[in-house]
Amino acid sequence: MTEPSVESTIRVVIVDDHPVVRDGLRGMLGGEPDFDVVGEAADGTEALATVAHASPDVVLSDLRMPGMDGVRLIRRLATQAPRVRVVVLTTYDGDRDVVAAINAGATGYLLKDAPRDEVLRGLRAAARGESVLAPTVSARLINHVRAPGGRELGALSDREVEVLRHVARGANNREVAEELFVSEATVKTHLVRIYAKLGVSDRTAASVVAHERGLL
Repeated sequence: MTEPSVESTIRVVIVDDHPVVRDGLRGMLGGEPDFDVVGEAADGTEALATVAHASPDVVLSDLRMPGMDGVRLIRRLATQAPRVRVVVLTTYDGDRDVVAAINAGATGYLLKDAPRDEVLRGLRAAARGESVLAPTVSARLINHVRAPGGRELGALSDREVEVLRHVARGANNREVAEELFVSEATVKTHLVRIYAKLGVSDRTAASVVAHERGLL
């Protein structure tokens, strides 16, 4: 599957166990010229089959579903379709849900009460290989990386600095993974930790803050 570009259509599969939600998302994306909804699924098992058939760029998935849930789906896609980006769209923003999804390899985590434009921006960013987090989710991750007693672990590891250097030069997740001989899922995990430690929610802000603090 080729890397999505700004000019190309972003192929999306929608995964949600509520038909009304799927209808609403399909209608929203259908009104945008750069999106093409190529499939839908009501749970993770159906989603795996749909992804294999439709070859999407991005999967927009709910988290809690009957049968195979969103986290298990993300893990399976990370091995079966590693170039497909998964953006979680859910009502749940608890620590357990957020951390589980990100650790499984989710590219983004958005909430269902997010404005329409925020969801569209998130999907476009994910198609470019960028991680996208709702503001409340960023706060959860910042808290998750705090040490006992509230001391923030703000220092980046050598590997995180290395990842950030490539990101600051404009590399996407796939390019960083190739440069460092790691998987895209590993790059995503590094970026999420970088965002949390720097108190930002996207790669552009991370690069700016890193330059301001002299980390690069």
